[in-house]
Amino acid sequence: MRLLLLLVASWAVLGVTLADSSYNYFRLPTALRPQKYNLRVLTHFEDPDHLNFAGTVKILVEVLENTRNITLHAKNLTIDQSLIELRDTSSDNKENCISSTEVNPIHDFYVMHTCNELLAGDIYELTMPFAAELNRQLEGYYRSSYNAPATNKTHWLSITQFEPASARLAFPCFDEPNFKAPFVVTLGYHKRFTGLSNMPVKEITPNEKIADYIWCEFEESVPMSTYLVAYSVNDFTHKPSTLPNSTLFRTWARPNAIDQCDYAAEVGPKVLQYYEQLFGIKFPLPKMDQIAIPDFSAGAMENWGLVTYREIALLYSSTHSSLADKQRVASIIAHELAHQWFGNLVTMKWWTDLWLNEGFATYVASLGVENINPEWRSMEQESLGNLLTIFRKDALESSHPISRPIEVVSEISESFDQISYQKGSTVLRMMHMFMGEEAFRSGIQNYLQKYSYANAEQDNLWESLTEAAHKHRALPKTYDIKRIMDSWTLQTGYPIINITRDYSSGIAKLTQERYLLNTQVARNHRLGCWWVPLSYTTQAEQDFRNTTPKAWMECDAVSGEVLPKTISGLPGKDQWIIFNTQLSTLYKVNYDERNWKLLIETLTNGDFERIHVINRAQLIDDALYLAWTGEQNYEIAMQLVDYLRREREYLPWKSAFENLKRMKNIIRQTPNYEFFKRYLQKLIEPIYQHLNGLNDTFSGIEQQDQVLLKTMVGNWACQYQVDDCVPVAQAYYRSWRNEVEPDKKNPVPINLRQTVYCTSIRHGSDEDWQFLWTRYKNSNVAAEKRTILSSLGCSREVWLLQRYLALAFNPQEGIRKQDSMWAFQAVAFNEIGFHLAREYFIANVDAIYKFYHPITKDMSRLLTPLSEQTFLQSDFEDFKNFVNTNRASLKGLEQAIQQSLETMLTNVQWKERNYRQVTRSVEALLDK
Repeated sequence: MRLLLLLVASWAVLGVTLADSSYNYFRLPTALRPQKYNLRVLTHFEDPDHLNFAGTVKILVEVLENTRNITLHAKNLTIDQSLIELRDTSSDNKENCISSTEVNPIHDFYVMHTCNELLAGDIYELTMPFAAELNRQLEGYYRSSYNAPATNKTHWLSITQFEPASARLAFPCFDEPNFKAPFVVTLGYHKRFTGLSNMPVKEITPNEKIADYIWCEFEESVPMSTYLVAYSVNDFTHKPSTLPNSTLFRTWARPNAIDQCDYAAEVGPKVLQYYEQLFGIKFPLPKMDQIAIPDFSAGAMENWGLVTYREIALLYSSTHSSLADKQRVASIIAHELAHQWFGNLVTMKWWTDLWLNEGFATYVASLGVENINPEWRSMEQESLGNLLTIFRKDALESSHPISRPIEVVSEISESFDQISYQKGSTVLRMMHMFMGEEAFRSGIQNYLQKYSYANAEQDNLWESLTEAAHKHRALPKTYDIKRIMDSWTLQTGYPIINITRDYSSGIAKLTQERYLLNTQVARNHRLGCWWVPLSYTTQAEQDFRNTTPKAWMECDAVSGEVLPKTISGLPGKDQWIIFNTQLSTLYKVNYDERNWKLLIETLTNGDFERIHVINRAQLIDDALYLAWTGEQNYEIAMQLVDYLRREREYLPWKSAFENLKRMKNIIRQTPNYEFFKRYLQKLIEPIYQHLNGLNDTFSGIEQQDQVLLKTMVGNWACQYQVDDCVPVAQAYYRSWRNEVEPDKKNPVPINLRQTVYCTSIRHGSDEDWQFLWTRYKNSNVAAEKRTILSSLGCSREVWLLQRYLALAFNPQEGIRKQDSMWAFQAVAFNEIGFHLAREYFIANVDAIYKFYHPITKDMSRLLTPLSEQTFLQSDFEDFKNFVNTNRASLKGLEQAIQQSLETMLTNVQWKERNYRQVTRSVEALLDK
């Protein structure tokens, strides 16, 4: 706030009108276009209480239409109007001048009225000075810090985070993605630091005015959007890892974490080379830097040539990070490097098509990781994980289309959600599977070549892919990608396909409608039509490799309504069919009761492993969802789930646990929890024993996803006190506590640490909690710190949980702002902590909002555990009233609030409709 007052004051002094500009549209005018930026920024770290920067930007501006003003973006910058210069480079450097300026704070516009009209065809050089505080808000050009253990001193660094619309916080600019231009960046700083930017260093010269300061000028960049500009001043060290004949590649971190860069330094160049082959285009820049930032709001950011990461997303320690941590690092690196083509080389015209960036990077990252680590089977894991997420999120009426209109800048950040990322990725995978490898790859390469260094929208992509699909005969000439894919990207939700078989004639009738969790929504609100590629197999055939559609569900070209669909040639009454091979398309399937029973028979007594592992996961997910909303009864669903006592693969168990967790969140607060708990113990015990419990058998496990299975099963087994899980976990923890140097030696198996810590804190003493909190403060590894944060919330002591909630939002206590939500979520998902967390959130909502402002995305994540565990009508009404009376402290969270309230409502409906039925089904299975 201090800075804002300073700016208002300085603008008033300099004669700037702080009023609504006469131009009040949310997008920039199109009369001008930047051709090149020359940006000089001087950063001061001397006084920790006043870290600041000052600079000058020179913008070459082409005039496309006659105009008398220049409108660009500037926010929270001190700009001295008297020092702004404007000259016409087209006519003997003729001076123009700025007669007055005004500010539109709603759209962050800085408007300069010119003395003389700017004429179309001319090119002007605009020079503007600016200054501001190096802010603490994790956006724009901001500060971060770390403590050096040897000296216990704070070391400061600066970094940028401009996506989606924060370059305007760092320098005046045309801050929209379609105003691409080359940048020449020059950084000024004390010579003991290092400067980094998108491009390699061109030259370093002494600062002519400040002793021991230097100017570091970087090479001119390729044309790029403002949100991809990046620079940093730091005292980091780096690890080089260039592959032969490839781009210069470096991985940067604070000096006391550089030993955690080895894995990222190995993965990055490999993935970059794979993408060069996949896209048929060389990486366009001469170097690639990736850097781990201690304070960072996003997971990572794809700035061209200087990718920034949270420490947990880039750093990996073989002695502290689990396999899941390692896979996350590989996946995030692959995601950010995919953006160098999808997003950076070809950029969406406007944030409506954000999914072209994020959906593509998410999908292509799974191809990249699969290429360098096929033994992980991560493509299957990633695909199923995305589908499970979207089946949940997109079944809410309050969801939104993948491609959504953005009409206010504040709406952009809400689009960085699971719909843009996971649903975007899922529909691309669907398209890849129905087009085939050759046509898909050819279409993508054509699209990237056609729009390199330019901007595109989704219709441009559809054109390139349709052309390739027809050329390679992947689609009939009468089909085009736009008609198919618009039904997935412009429409909210996904379909449920009801399949009714006539067993005597071998025919099935298919219908589709939108699947919704809210069962009170009227049938006429479930309308919609999706173009659905239909792949399927039969019990006799069991061909799960072929994902090519055998038929399509189509939509009428005029009315948009579903065209009737019948499939013939199906087997008789003793054979099942399974639709959606390898879950290649985003839809739920409901069969008639006979088909479900045939499937249950195979799963329970037959050769169930011949059904593809993803389809086994699908059957569990579909059966439990359909039972949740009443399209199926729980007796069938729970009989199907019961086969899991035979299952030894990771994906079906993941699907089951995701669904059982939602039921558990409600049932554990009811009198019949005892039956549900006993049922889960009975279900989990065989797989727990098969995996040798919590014994450290990891070195002998060959299949990497079995490591993930053992980790997940161990977690559930200890929660439900299966077999010896709790005492074994406590024994591990005791042996760690007995170590002379517990920060250097930890006998707990790395992949079981989350389970061991949480179990020991849940069943442990105050001293156990304090021991772990000390380990958190002493740890130098971000992944370990996150594991500990999540485990500290497992306590059953009310006073400890209340103390922990207060610690989470106190910046002096050593939990960084971006990590506070892990602590809150851990408390809130704890059965005792839930009520404490809800009360804490309601009582402190103003303070929490101020803590996160202006980046409210993390605050929205505090709502997830609150919504998933609310199931009483009275609690739902109370939360609705709370929202209505606290709108100001929930600003920017409108989408998250709406989805949270809808989730609560669906829980209320489930409890009223299904609770007794589930209890009966569980009791019946216990009696078997």
